[in-house]
Parts: sequence; C-alpha cells; structure tokens
Amino acid sequence: MIDSTWITLISLGVTVLFMLGVPVFLVIAYWVIGCSLVLGMTFDNIGAALTYAFSNGFALLAMPLFILTGDLINKAGIARRLSDFAYAVLGWLRGGLAMAALGACGLFAAISGSNSATTATIGSMMHPEMVKGGYDTRFAAATAAAGGTVGIIIPPSIIFIVYGFLMNLPISDLFVAGIVPGVLMVLGMQFVCWLVARANNWGHITPLNLNRILRTAFGAWLGFFAIGLVLWGIYTGKFSPTEAAAVTVGFCVIVGVLSRWLYPLVARGMDAEGRPRTYAASLLVEGFRIRDLPEITMRSAQITGILAPLIGISVVMQQILSLLGAQAAIGEWVAGLGGYWVILAASMAIIFVAGIVLESLPVTIILAPILAPLAVQNGMDPIHFAVIFLVGASIGFVTPPYGLNLYVASSVTGVPYMRLLRYALYYLGALLAVWLLVRWL
Repeated sequence: MIDSTWITLISLGVTVLFMLGVPVFLVIAYWVIGCSLVLGMTFDNIGAALTYAFSNGFALLAMPLFILTGDLINKAGIARRLSDFAYAVLGWLRGGLAMAALGACGLFAAISGSNSATTATIGSMMHPEMVKGGYDTRFAAATAAAGGTVGIIIPPSIIFIVYGFLMNLPISDLFVAGIVPGVLMVLGMQFVCWLVARANNWGHITPLNLNRILRTAFGAWLGFFAIGLVLWGIYTGKFSPTEAAAVTVGFCVIVGVLSRWLYPLVARGMDAEGRPRTYAASLLVEGFRIRDLPEITMRSAQITGILAPLIGISVVMQQILSLLGAQAAIGEWVAGLGGYWVILAASMAIIFVAGIVLESLPVTIILAPILAPLAVQNGMDPIHFAVIFLVGASIGFVTPPYGLNLYVASSVTGVPYMRLLRYALYYLGALLAVWLLVRWL
C-alpha cells in the first residue's frame, strides 16, 4: 500500500476518534505517530521539538508562570474582588450581572493570559450567582464560555507569546496591539448580553451606588496592582514577558500568604459571603496557606503538562505537513488568489475553519508560518496580521463542534454541552463582528 493511502486512512481514523470525543492532543499525537511510521521518521523529532521550544524559546517559559498566576489569584480571592467591582459598575443595567461576568473575564485575562483558566475561574464563581439572579442556566454557562475567549487576546497572552516565538516578532509589541481588540471583544459581547437579557427580562437590577463602586474598586486594588505590574514592566522594558510572569507569581505568593495571616484583623468587616462591608476590610483578601502552594502548583502543572507536549507534537505535525507538501499547497493556493484583500479574506476563512476543529495552539503553530509571510509580502503589517490571526483563532473557542471553552464551561457549570450552544451562537455573532472590525483597524 502506497504512503498516500496509509496517510489517508490514518487521517480518517483520527477524525473518527475526534468525533468520538478523544482529546485533541491524543488525536494529533496518533496522527503524528502514524504518519511518522509511514514516512520512516524517528520519534526523536517530538522530544527534540519540545526541547528546542523551551531551551531556545525563553519567552515560552512565561506560559506556565501565567497559568500559575491565574490559579494563585483565584485561590487568594483576588478574582472574586475583581468580579465584585465589575458588578458594582454594571449592576444597574438589565443583564448587569452577566455583563459583569464578561468584564471580570477581561480583568482576569489581564493577569492570567489563559482562555481556559478564565472560563473555569469566572464560570465557577459567576454561574451560580447568575442563576440565583434569575438568568437562564444555559445563558449563564454560555456567557462564561464566551468571556473566556478574551483570555488569549488581552495581554499578557500565552498564545501571543507562542506566535511571537514562531514568527520572531517582539512580544511586547504584540501585547500592546492586543489591548484594543480585547476591549472591543468584551464590549461587543456585553452589548449582545444586554440585548438578550433585556429581551428575556433576565437579571435583577441594583441601584447605581457610587460608594459601592468605590469600595469594590478599593477592594480589588491587589488585582489592579498585579495588572499594572505586568503591563508596566513589559511596556517600559523593565521586564521581559517571562520576567514579568515570574515577578507576578512572586507577588501573588507573598500577597496570598501574608493575607492569610493578617485576614483575621479585618474578618469582622466581612459579610456572610466573605465580601468586605468597609474600606478597612477591603485591604486584605482571604489568601491561602503555605501548605496550599503544592496543590495550587500541581493544578497549574497539570495544565502546563497538557500544553507543553501539545506544542512539541504540533511542531512535528507542522514538519510532517511540510514534508507532505500540504503547507506549500495551501501557501500556493492563497498566493495565487492575488490581491491584498482577497488574500486577507482567504486567510481569515482558513483560520476560522481551522478553529472549528482545532485548538488555537495547533492552529497557530500550523498556519501562522504559512499565512503570515504571505500577508507581509502583500503589504500587511506583521503585528496587525498577528492580531487578526489570533482574534480569529480565539473565536474557535466558542465555535462548534470543538469549542474548547464550551466544554470547559459545561464541565464547571454542569450544563450539558448541547444545551448551551444556542446562546453561545449569539456571542459568536458578536465576536465575528468585532473580528471584521479589527481587520479594518
């Protein structure tokens, strides 16, 4: 049997596995292993790709550190303070609580840089609150899923780090370029949320209270400080993204441990749900114990342990596709279309279709080296195209059938995957509109 037939059968086989719900990492791994055996390639490539990525790509070391940061601020109670502030600002609007959940996703993303961590953290906190507030449980779960998409756009972004590493672009410049699109994504989803909530009369409206806004803003000062620390360090050149991630981890550990010791001093100023009633009580968060650190680190290590091999295996997948001529074929087809706008539209269509069935990481690793050079050759700024590429890749998180955020939200909320799809499509429309807008910026 000729090689092409074997590769076709292997591809069909892994497609069936994917449709049966096998994790995407295993699907890609099976395809890579099968094709490697057919083509006579050694498995050393996988380990070599992973070793090269993390030994020669210092920036990639920021990825596990930002994931750890997300877990630390959640455990310390900082994430809760950020969501309380968002609700204080938006609670007077119809759908304010759900809009606050989306705003909290944006704030959390500005520290964690992870879509799955954003969805899981904000979803687990805000979904019960939204259900108690009169929202449909399916809509509440879809809101958490959609909000998580900004996790890879608002800096610091893990996927921007990977893209910058692959395409040799300044990561700091990519971070700066991601701010406005990330904010637009949040605002677009909040507008849709307001429309849907208003049409269904969902949510309780709370009076606009300036004192409450100021108190919750004061209570979220640690979160704002962490965001400011990351952004200041990166944009002023004081820290590299990796160093900023390490500094933020150290800050969160110190704050979490010290707050745990000092929290009893302000505990009397808390209500039954652990929210501060006074400015003095807002100074500290619940924190965590030193003995909690191994558990927190282990959870982050588990996520990193999934992402790191995925990077290595995706790089080998890219090598195999190049050897088979797939990358060249796609590149020639896109280049043959001619014209700046036609190539851009074709690239966006390819990114969207790929995002339907693949996570953003393999999409970036496989397609960025093909599409980015073509875009640059046709006059597009490489930073601008990077933003267009990654906003499109992020939309895949809420695009069936893969839609990683949909699965994460389903897992943390208990709402079946198929039941939250209806409302996820509303948010998908908003994100597509923002994507087209980003194209013109």
